[in-house]
Amino acid sequence: MIILRIIATILSGPLLLIGIIWVLQGLNVLPGSFMTGQIIWAIYGAPMAVVGAGLVWWVNRSGQTR
Repeated sequence: MIILRIIATILSGPLLLIGIIWVLQGLNVLPGSFMTGQIIWAIYGAPMAVVGAGLVWWVNRSGQTR
């Protein structure tokens, strides 16, 4: 079970990071891409970041019994 937790953490980290980057680019905070200033990327990135953060929390919560 510990291997599954490690794999899920490794996969959810980039999901969270990419989601945050997309939000920042969509809101014109992080320049340098074709996505800069286009709000649709913030709309795509926000749920992606929330899912990534939720997955990191869910997989690594303490006191769980499985």
